[in-house]
Amino acid sequence: MKNVFSTYHPAINFCFFAAVLSVTIFLKHPVFVLITVTAAFVYAILLEKKATIRFSVPILFMIVLFTIINPLVNARGKTILFYTKYSRVTLEAAIYGCISGFGMAAVLLWFYCYNKTMTSDKFLFLFCKIMPSTAMIFSMVMRFVPNFYKQIHKISYAQKCIGQDISDGSKIEKIKHGMKILSILFTWALENSIDSADSMRARGYGSKQRSTFSIYRFDTRDVFAAVFLVVLIIVVWIKVLLGKCSIVFYPTIVMHELDMVLCIAYSCFCYFPVMLELKERIAWKFLQSKI
Repeated sequence: MKNVFSTYHPAINFCFFAAVLSVTIFLKHPVFVLITVTAAFVYAILLEKKATIRFSVPILFMIVLFTIINPLVNARGKTILFYTKYSRVTLEAAIYGCISGFGMAAVLLWFYCYNKTMTSDKFLFLFCKIMPSTAMIFSMVMRFVPNFYKQIHKISYAQKCIGQDISDGSKIEKIKHGMKILSILFTWALENSIDSADSMRARGYGSKQRSTFSIYRFDTRDVFAAVFLVVLIIVVWIKVLLGKCSIVFYPTIVMHELDMVLCIAYSCFCYFPVMLELKERIAWKFLQSKI
């Protein structure tokens, strides 16, 4: 099934991810970190289950790494768990490291969902008239990693057919084969960038005389979604600025009393794409049962 949230106007998609990432990076309260990371994970699972599970394995390792490393390098905090040869390990530092790890995991998962929702043509549609060169560069950068990943696999498979893959030969030969694959990859990247630049220049990209075409229209559905999300994010930021989700980790953990209005507003905001996806799937199953 198609990603439902991606069918909304690109401005809705981009503003949602920009807002949710800004709040995710800013908030350190464990309840709100848990809300955003679970929302990002559920949405990523709904978009692509197998790929999300594979992507989540290194993220779990990163969370564990943050939890272990922070108390080892940061001796702040009153609750001492144990002493090492060089410093003391405190509970506050361990909790802060764990929350920081979950916060970073939420950011990575939201970026993963962003790449599945915001395509390069949507980004160009939003910013090509305002800053054409920057929009083009950013769009190419966002495609850089997945394109390189696909291309290096193609090159590796081709080299393996002639017995020159990194798994063939002695250790020295494997290194030579790996260097050759990288050389082919960089050559392809340079040629591809030149072709892209010539193609965009031939099409008049960035010139004032160039006309544009888009299939995106801001309809009634987008208006309702924009109003709903704007109201929620305003409530969230007002509560945040009033200190309703403040937390202090050092020397002891002190949290502000939990604000239920803030929790509900933030949950509805983060789970908005998930609610759209589930609503569409339930409706689809209901229609299938009627056939």
